Amino acid sequence: MNQDLLNDLINALTILPGVGKKSAQRMALYLLDKNKDGASILAKTMLEALENVNRCKRCRMLTSNDYCKVCADTSRDSDSVCVVESPSDVLAIESTGGFRGKYFVLLGRLSPIEGVSPEDLGIDNFLNLIKTEKVKEVILATSSTVEGDATAMFIKDHIENIKVSRISYGIPIGGELEYVDGNTIARAIQGRTVVNVD
Repeated sequence: MNQDLLNDLINALTILPGVGKKSAQRMALYLLDKNKDGASILAKTMLEALENVNRCKRCRMLTSNDYCKVCADTSRDSDSVCVVESPSDVLAIESTGGFRGKYFVLLGRLSPIEGVSPEDLGIDNFLNLIKTEKVKEVILATSSTVEGDATAMFIKDHIENIKVSRISYGIPIGGELEYVDGNTIARAIQGRTVVNVD
């Protein structure tokens, strides 16, 4: 057998985001030389995940069950649904512990140039879901890009008789105005909230 498995492993690891050739070499050598048990667990778990992880039947999040952990949790607030672009957005919001509603994952954003249409994003499914579940608020948490804003506006324009809100973007906690770019400052001013009403 002429195949160089070490080189194959290094090349395979470079498909991970942010992993270059040198990082892949370090990972491969560590797994093969210093942590074979860990490498075995990683390989087994990866194969199981590839075979068993699919999309949640309700929100399209990745899960190994019919319904993801959030959708299956009856203690979650089903009155509000947060619309996000990707599973990583769900994980980011969940890590804060600040949202107790449910989600819908678009798996992208509208982009006519790239051929991404409302059908590709499951927007019809989402609109049916909010009607059948009698949702009271839709929170649009798409990215702050031209495509993300267009996606949010498209969804908003197709929702009637339900409160629609957009997450605000602005100055990070601890950020000083002089170091923040102009677009972020403009967004922060547009998305300002009232702190007192006299």
